Amino acid sequence: MSQQFLFPDEKKPDPWRIDAAESLPAARVVFAEGATGEFDYVIPPMFREKIVPGCRLEVPLGAGNKARTAYCVEVGQVTAGERKWKSVLRVLDERTLLSPTMLRLTRWIAKNYLCPWGQVLETVLPAGVRTLAGTRIGTFLTLAAAGAEAVRLGTQASRLQAPDEKPQLKLTDVQLRILKTLRDAPSGGISPEELARRAKVSQGPIKLLRDRGFITTKKERVERPMEDDVFSRAAPEEDLTLNTYQKHALDELLPLLDTRRAPCTLTLPEIGGTNVALLHGVTGSGKTEVYIQIIREVLRRGRQAIVLVPEISLTPQTVRRFGSRFSSIGVLHSHLTDAQRHHEWQRMMRGDVEVVVGARSAVFAPLPRLGVIIIDEEHETSFKQETSPRYHARDVAICRGAMENAPVILGSATPSLESWQHAVDGKYRLVSMPRRVMNRPLPEVRTVDLCVRDPKETLHSLGRKMHIALAECLKNGHQAILFLNRRGYSTHIQCPACGAVISCPHCDISLTHHRTQNLAVCHYCDHQQPAPMTCPDCKSPRIRYSGVGTQKLEQEVEARFPKAKILRMDTDSMQQRGAHEQALARFRSGEIDILLGTQMIAKGLDFPNVTLVGVINADTAIHLPDFRAAERTFHLITQVAGRTGRGENGGEVLVQTFQPENPVIECACHHDYAAFTARELPLRKALNYPPFCFLARIVVRGPSEELTEHVAEDIANSVEKHLPQTKILGPAPCPVPKLRDLYRFQIQIHAASREMLRDALAAVMDETKTPELVQWMVDMDPISML
Repeated sequence: MSQQFLFPDEKKPDPWRIDAAESLPAARVVFAEGATGEFDYVIPPMFREKIVPGCRLEVPLGAGNKARTAYCVEVGQVTAGERKWKSVLRVLDERTLLSPTMLRLTRWIAKNYLCPWGQVLETVLPAGVRTLAGTRIGTFLTLAAAGAEAVRLGTQASRLQAPDEKPQLKLTDVQLRILKTLRDAPSGGISPEELARRAKVSQGPIKLLRDRGFITTKKERVERPMEDDVFSRAAPEEDLTLNTYQKHALDELLPLLDTRRAPCTLTLPEIGGTNVALLHGVTGSGKTEVYIQIIREVLRRGRQAIVLVPEISLTPQTVRRFGSRFSSIGVLHSHLTDAQRHHEWQRMMRGDVEVVVGARSAVFAPLPRLGVIIIDEEHETSFKQETSPRYHARDVAICRGAMENAPVILGSATPSLESWQHAVDGKYRLVSMPRRVMNRPLPEVRTVDLCVRDPKETLHSLGRKMHIALAECLKNGHQAILFLNRRGYSTHIQCPACGAVISCPHCDISLTHHRTQNLAVCHYCDHQQPAPMTCPDCKSPRIRYSGVGTQKLEQEVEARFPKAKILRMDTDSMQQRGAHEQALARFRSGEIDILLGTQMIAKGLDFPNVTLVGVINADTAIHLPDFRAAERTFHLITQVAGRTGRGENGGEVLVQTFQPENPVIECACHHDYAAFTARELPLRKALNYPPFCFLARIVVRGPSEELTEHVAEDIANSVEKHLPQTKILGPAPCPVPKLRDLYRFQIQIHAASREMLRDALAAVMDETKTPELVQWMVDMDPISML
């Protein structure tokens, strides 16, 4: 451990400082907030057996020596000499919370995503683990020496007596029975309630024995039992018989489990080949069954597995499917309570879990024998965290897999262009599954041109063809899914008299009408105000609510099909815990006829009785100012189309669009991923965008537009100084130029090397000082450019 003196000598005596002229044990720590960097603290003698890397400590910080929580990342020695060191005040954890591999991984994240190490550690450890949620202080009883002696001597036993004690006390048969029961209890002791139950006595004689010293008492933190239905599994099922393409995929992937190499800490571009495989299988091709049989082999070898899914709505279905095959399933996602997350985390740390299923953060599951990481729907943008640390779970999984000698399998019907290019270049092993199970055909997809609709239909979300198809679907007793990636009721509120648009007072964005509460809501800052009845500018009563959200679609479908049972799934309707699982269970059981919603229903779900999928408006994202807009549109249409035709009744897809001739929509409607990549990749290469470069985005925000722009220009100049031959765009106003009362400017940097880009931006961050009211952030490998 290198020396690092935290604070200069002070004139006033400091009770926290320790003088030493020789080497002293020391803990190197990082803080989750406030101070950045790594700091050394001397370990007092009473803590030297307790402090290990990965535990949390309480240490003094700053001139005022305020006690702060810190993470120990290393234990070593410091040589004090004439210096004075501060010492650790308290150890907060009885054992380490982070393995050596997890410490290395979090340090890699901090370095590659340009954020403090302590902040990463705070993100990796769920709040419920840090606060010990769902635990209580339990009282446990064990035999004292006097109690053991009493049991040995029998019913006439006397308490061992010191010279100054009262006369000896003889034990009754009841008291001796209590001591014998405690003697036969587990070595860790039992609770007073359990002892009373086993010995068939009340608490009175037990308390007397405790007061007399025959029974000793200790207190420990213990977990409360969890609700039985939180992590319930489906009934056990046998593995399915694989078809030819599934067998071929399994044969291609199983050798990855045999590829052993020394664990590494390589930077991401160097990781690949023997470590990562891309499983490209069309929707309904049976990728999940291949995952299951790979995991079966991993478990046979005594190791464990992590399965990541992009949407919380997919987690219940995935848990049910994997839970029907494996005996011990762990779950991690944001809809668990803190107590539930802590409970699951402890099970994983103990090695009691075979398979962990969860969303993005499950990549950090503390499995001691990790054997494989599977990322389903690897193309999904939700695997990228949009707040610091802005990591991508796919890249973190690849790095963790390399560190722990665990292969990583990326699965998708529509792989991200980055993963596809890596597979084409040979960095990832490419495995294809081009046919659906049982050779079922992909659903027929038809476009409906909204430009040529009957004028009488212009006020409706469902065109005539969509209405007829829904009616036929319901008549046959089948189910339908309607997809619209716009929540709320009306997406645009405008006065036709003066042209004023009702916008958020804090953001440069129009408000969305939510009819249920009759509110106008900003979907960026959550500002809410009563929906206006008249124009706030000219007072005209002709206020117009236009655009279609999921609430308006739900109302229209209910009016057209009053006998149908309809369920809406979006972030507004799925806020309660367990809402996703309950909604999908109702749809799966046939209780619901029409499921409508946003992108949470567009991927991964498998319902054999769905024979119709309707895309209400395929154009909502295709013209956004984002270089990934075309790719995102292709993914959504292809994925939602894949929700139908999975049963014996087949299926069809209707896509309503104002531009059916758009190449992206045409490729999606033909399920033609190859044609899409053949068109999109050359454009990316010509414009030097990922996957042909490494990208970083800097966003500068502040309350003054002029000052914020000036700071952004200074930062751009500093970046150009460190990267003189690199393509730099901006600064320019963000697509949404004002959010939460802050003006926003962005800078885009394209580089040929991730390391060069990262190191240059780290240098810019170190040397840049901005006014107090102006903030800026760096997003490495950004997913959204809005």
